[in-house]
Amino acid sequence: MKFEKIMNSLEDTEHFAMKLANLLVAQDTITLEGDLGAGKTTFTKALAKGLGVTRTVNSPTFTIVKQYEGRLPFNHLDVYRLAESDEDLGWDELFYGDAVSVIEWAHLIEPDLPKERLGIEIYRVSEYERRFVLMPYGKRYEAICEELMK
Repeated sequence: MKFEKIMNSLEDTEHFAMKLANLLVAQDTITLEGDLGAGKTTFTKALAKGLGVTRTVNSPTFTIVKQYEGRLPFNHLDVYRLAESDEDLGWDELFYGDAVSVIEWAHLIEPDLPKERLGIEIYRVSEYERRFVLMPYGKRYEAICEELMK
């Protein structure tokens, strides 16, 4: 099952991310895929804001994971540099702790991801327009997607 939504502006993307943030609880996992410049980090910043994070959120490219405090703890992972790695980096502590996790380039650690999660692919349609494809893995995430489409 897939859900699609077109964002016509940066404001649409921010509103969508904040709406999603209001539906999330501890241990929820969001995976993000999309080309460079598609809007993964922009989406993540808005999601963090919706979770009550007040610190500046930026891509953790060189550190792999950055952690923030909000109404829920928030893990932001960018696993792009792990494409050739077989190292166990303690994913269970991150994914099954008390935080919400967002993982950019998640396909690179596919075997380590929680079975239940929300996959989001972001496609750049034009300078400001983006197409979001949501793929829920599990009933909880299907319900979240249905609520987001309202």
